[in-house]
Amino acid sequence: MAAVFVLIFHFIPKYGQTHIMVYIGVCSLVGSLSVMSVKALGIALKLTFSGMNQLIYPQTWAFTIVVIACVVTQMNYLNKALDTFNTAVVSPIYYVMFTSLTILASVIMFKDWDRQNPTQIVTEMCGFVTILSGTFLLHKTKDMVDGYSSSLSMWLQKHEHEDEDEDGYSSEGIPLRSQESFRSP
Repeated sequence: MAAVFVLIFHFIPKYGQTHIMVYIGVCSLVGSLSVMSVKALGIALKLTFSGMNQLIYPQTWAFTIVVIACVVTQMNYLNKALDTFNTAVVSPIYYVMFTSLTILASVIMFKDWDRQNPTQIVTEMCGFVTILSGTFLLHKTKDMVDGYSSSLSMWLQKHEHEDEDEDGYSSEGIPLRSQESFRSP
């Protein structure tokens, strides 16, 4: 929660409009807390439906309030991220951060890896690294337009006037057919 408050009150006013990780960091941290609270609330409701009323305990209501607050906060900052940045970039980064922090919170709170053998843990880590690598590639290629990166297109714009003939046409840019020949009769 301390990290969430630092992100909200210190980093979002300064970097929220320029750095995608600020909004997504809030969403992911709060989202992992909401998953842990939903697990606790789910256990309480399961016990209540099986005959042991858990609604009389203040912890059940505290988890309910935490779930509602976390979901509202998470959706608020996710919408801000989607309004500010490209959805194709926000979604995969959010997915990986949310999953990573939920796994971390689950390992800490429920000691999930205590009941797994090393092969299962390695398999989960390989899957996680695969997802993380894919998201990294998406984030790195977000500026690519029609197969060219922005740096390549700037290089092309810079050098396109160097190869022009005296007619004003680039030796590599002369079309083989005119635009009219492509139109259907």
